[in-house]
Amino acid sequence: MTEDVLTKVDAGVATITLNRPGKLNAFTAPMLDAFMAALTEAAADVRIRVVTLTGSGRGFCAGQDLSDRKVAPGDDVPDLGKSLEERYNPAVRLLRTMPKPVIVGVNGVAAGAGANLALAGDLVIAAKSARFVQSFARLGLVPDSGGTFFLPRALGMPRAVGLALTGDTLSAQQAAEWGLIWQVVDDDALPGVLADLAAQLAKGPTAGYAKIKEAFAASLENSLDAQLDLERDLQRAAGRSRDYQEGVAAFMEKRTPQFEGR
Repeated sequence: MTEDVLTKVDAGVATITLNRPGKLNAFTAPMLDAFMAALTEAAADVRIRVVTLTGSGRGFCAGQDLSDRKVAPGDDVPDLGKSLEERYNPAVRLLRTMPKPVIVGVNGVAAGAGANLALAGDLVIAAKSARFVQSFARLGLVPDSGGTFFLPRALGMPRAVGLALTGDTLSAQQAAEWGLIWQVVDDDALPGVLADLAAQLAKGPTAGYAKIKEAFAASLENSLDAQLDLERDLQRAAGRSRDYQEGVAAFMEKRTPQFEGR
């Protein structure tokens, strides 16, 4: 049987590929377990300095596979909250707290939880043919997997609520113009752009990147005073690292720095 989640590690880059192309990479429970296992391994492996996430075939991820939760009149009602608590939410939390950059390449439709898992990445790059859909309301559901957190912070409340209530499709170009994603590129250029950016970041100061992620995550809730204190503490730790020493030395010597990433 074909594995639903593929992981390849090369030169410090872990590429995780959602691999149910016939179902637009929609999640089943076993697939979510495999995805979480891949993320957990990538987070713990010090040899991995960047994580890239993408989908196989013509889609990134269509969200939850509804056939995995068959509901008919008279059937027991599924506990969707349990599914979120046990599978989706841990994946979102790990993507956000991963101590290394996460690059997401959206190569086609990203719908429902698939869209919001993509937005949990640090840098989201989409092919021009990609599209983002908050499809929950079409089923009488609420945006989950961080959707009600990520969308208003990136787009503002009016656009976030509008997308959630209407379920309208947001093109990759519009997503970039609205500030929801980092970049949109030609479809055939996406693999190369992802590989080049991952290779660049894999040679960078990985521990410093982790502190950058920590600082920005806290800034969403902190007061200015609290954020200034956090910047002080993180900068103190970063300034004691060998990567900082190497960065300064390379600057003074006019050469490319050789960061250890730890």
